[in-house]
Amino acid sequence: MSDFYCDEALSGRTPVTVVAETDTVLAFEHTRPSYPVHVVVVPKERVPSLVDLGEPGEKVIGEVMAVVREVAARVCEEHGAATVVTNLGQYQESRHLHFHVVYRGGQEEHRA
Repeated sequence: MSDFYCDEALSGRTPVTVVAETDTVLAFEHTRPSYPVHVVVVPKERVPSLVDLGEPGEKVIGEVMAVVREVAARVCEEHGAATVVTNLGQYQESRHLHFHVVYRGGQEEHRA
């Protein structure tokens, strides 16, 4: 399975709009957004998934989550809501840990 994040976004082959960046984590606007605001947060080192941290191990989660929190707080402040999701198994199209931080818009329609 391909790793879009390493092969394209992190390599610079596919240009991305950076939202936040540290030495170990990159957050950028999704290249094919599904929502009005759609940010992807990835570790710069390849980490297979949330349940398989691979070689980087546990230390990477804290670094990634700090950026996820920063981006989610900014989206929530600007739009009044945010959703944070990561996919696993067959739902994970790219085998590189990544979190989506989104504002879906029209929140009134989604409330129960």
